[in-house]
Amino acid sequence: MLQRLKSRGARVGFFAVGHATYWDQFAGLLDELMGYHGELREKLEQHGVTVKDYGMIDTSMKGYEALERMKGDRLDVVFCNMITYATSSTFAPIIRGIDIPVVLIGLQPLAAMDYTKASTYMQLVNDNVCAVPEFTNTAVRIGKKVDDVILGTLHNDEEAEQEIRMWCEIAKVLHDLKGARLGLMGHVLEAMYDMHADPTAIAAAFGVHVPLLEIDDVVRLYDTVTEAEIAAKQQVILDAFDTPEPKSDPVTTKLTEADLRQAAHTAVALDKLIEAYHLTGLAYYYEGLEDSLQRRLAASFIVGNSMLNAQGVPMCSEYDIKTLLAMLIMDRLDIGGSFAEFHPFDFKENFILVGHDGPHHIAIADDKPVLRSLTKYHGKPGSGASVEFKIKEGPITMLGITQTASGFKFVIGEGESRKGPIPPTGNTNTRGFFEPDAKSFVKAWVMEGPTHHFALGVGHHAKTLQKIGQVLGIESVIVKG
Repeated sequence: MLQRLKSRGARVGFFAVGHATYWDQFAGLLDELMGYHGELREKLEQHGVTVKDYGMIDTSMKGYEALERMKGDRLDVVFCNMITYATSSTFAPIIRGIDIPVVLIGLQPLAAMDYTKASTYMQLVNDNVCAVPEFTNTAVRIGKKVDDVILGTLHNDEEAEQEIRMWCEIAKVLHDLKGARLGLMGHVLEAMYDMHADPTAIAAAFGVHVPLLEIDDVVRLYDTVTEAEIAAKQQVILDAFDTPEPKSDPVTTKLTEADLRQAAHTAVALDKLIEAYHLTGLAYYYEGLEDSLQRRLAASFIVGNSMLNAQGVPMCSEYDIKTLLAMLIMDRLDIGGSFAEFHPFDFKENFILVGHDGPHHIAIADDKPVLRSLTKYHGKPGSGASVEFKIKEGPITMLGITQTASGFKFVIGEGESRKGPIPPTGNTNTRGFFEPDAKSFVKAWVMEGPTHHFALGVGHHAKTLQKIGQVLGIESVIVKG
């Protein structure tokens, strides 16, 4: 029901390499190879990226010419189609001159040659791997690197298809990191040293901008909201959420009319804030004076922000811009990215609860999410509507972005969400199962020095996240229990 405000996309470069001497020696070879090139281009386009095809590069001069075009095309990833043998002089200008990920793709048309009918021509058509070591060596000697090599067959190769898809998804992440505007509003919850971050360091590492906002920027927009806008947003909320009776937690009540109205009014103001400041996302925390409008606003962000998360605008509480980045990366991979931390173990059934008191990515809820009114927010001032759900059953991935004494670090883990009751506290909670057991995994996780928050998504994507870390030059660790 809640649609993305902006579609995911990326711009990828694509070119074939070959040895110009072959074309006069073997009639029809170039045309046949470029037919296969067209097939691979179609595979890339199926993954929702815009492909800029530079055709066949079979001389050094063509490499330089293509480089200049690439620089103006604002590419996110470049795919080099190793369509037959090529000298590395075709590739050297490009790998030296661009600073975005380069992936070599060597996919043979035939799974195996028919050796009873084999010929030099047939070998050249299937010589996709021949120049790969020469190209990777050239990159190293120039002081650059090839980010990945995809080998296999052009047809009916699921592993190669998945690797291509992974890199198209990575391109979408890199595309939206460029110039992203990740707002900071308020301050860190007192004494949480792991939350502190330097906006300049964030900008340098991730290529984003960090606008510094005030709670009064929301107040100003809040005062412009009309009754019609509040009513329309209330209906959206009621359509998106269930509002059940309370259960065992005395802190919770059935959603009140006052809390629903407040959540809707604030949600409209947050929509206006995103538009007015061209925000890609927001990390916030603010307390304010008791009974002040500022406190009432900050305490009622959860519902509006959870809906914005589902619409592709990551919103993160406790001023945690590092986890906001993790949420953005996960969202652009289309795997969710809910604000989460570790909650109590269940040592009887060997799992740990993972969740938070909001906001959340309701697009990955296992069922219709729940709204409850809370008479108090534990550990924080205020009260109001809060979101409760668990994420979809099946594989899950966690991405924590932390800082060490020398820079940023990705802490990545995989587990499984399984069916079962969760505490009815108006917070998200998911039963997280990890190998070899929950305690061993969590011990290994905390020994990597993470922040206490992380982004939680669906599916197993640790290798993809590690690749993104490598592309950004950030230390990345996949935690094993």
